[in-house]
Amino acid sequence: MTNLTAMYCPSCHADDTKVIDSRVADEGCAVRRRRLCPLCAHRFTTFERLEEQPLTVVKTHGGRELFDRAKLTAGVRAACKGRPVSAEQIESLSESVEDEARMHGNEVSTAVVGLAVLDRLRELDEVAYLRFASVYKNFDAALDFAQELQLLQKLQTERN
Repeated sequence: MTNLTAMYCPSCHADDTKVIDSRVADEGCAVRRRRLCPLCAHRFTTFERLEEQPLTVVKTHGGRELFDRAKLTAGVRAACKGRPVSAEQIESLSESVEDEARMHGNEVSTAVVGLAVLDRLRELDEVAYLRFASVYKNFDAALDFAQELQLLQKLQTERN
């Protein structure tokens, strides 16, 4: 029977190494351990990280694909092109959308992701919001923009 808690020495392959120091690493997302092999005295470092379950996006047509934050960020960046929105704000928005999506479990619909982006863009930059909405909601006429702008203005007056 194999020992599942053993960490093999990378030098001599002994199966019983000793932890001599443990520290939190990667902003609390990992544990860094310094180890010592009692046989060959080799010192080495290991990291423990939480293994996240993959997040699957359920497309409108029923297809499924893995959530890709880079794809989300690229879409938001395109909507924000030429606008006074920093890369940090875009990254923060994408991270917050992913966090919200993960709260729905291992599967989330494109509708949930799209609406989460729209909610955040509405607060961040109205022009970027309209650009993203035009793609997300499949605008095909100027009237679609006008109706969305009216909705945006209505929400602003309700807030004030």
